[in-house]
Amino acid sequence: MICTRRQALWLAGGTIASCAVSRSSGAQTLTNIDMRGSARGQVVWFDPFGLSVTPGSTIRFTNWDSGNSHTVTTYHPKFYDRMRRIPAAAEPWDSDFLLPDEFFEVTLTVPGVYDYYCLPHEMAAMVGRIVVGTLADAGWEGSSKDRTDVSNQVLAVLPSVEDIIAKGTIKRKDGS
Repeated sequence: MICTRRQALWLAGGTIASCAVSRSSGAQTLTNIDMRGSARGQVVWFDPFGLSVTPGSTIRFTNWDSGNSHTVTTYHPKFYDRMRRIPAAAEPWDSDFLLPDEFFEVTLTVPGVYDYYCLPHEMAAMVGRIVVGTLADAGWEGSSKDRTDVSNQVLAVLPSVEDIIAKGTIKRKDGS
């Protein structure tokens, strides 16, 4: 069979288009969480501090606080001998200290609840929770029942899994 120039161009165009479609359908979702602080540094927070994402999503934590360095650290025995507050099959992470305008990214593939904190500001309740997937996902692991390794102030700040799933994103009420 002899292929004409027009047929060859048509085939090449179709091949390129199908490659582009397969790349875009497998693209990861990138979601931003900001690390912020008030002008004098007396209040610090993650924004949003409650987030629902699909498995395979990449989260970028960026320090926009010009007056403080921050970390984003999962509650896990690997880091500072903390109780585990992420799914058992998930990899724990610690960003190390991020200076202003620096960022850290993590891709979350295991369904479940991930609680994290800023190492120097945990007692100021700079904590957050990410819900990956839904309760119906295979391997889902809900939030930790441990109440001994975190303060009551931290527990009071962490939004409920139900609220995160219902709203998708939970930001500070005062908008700061």
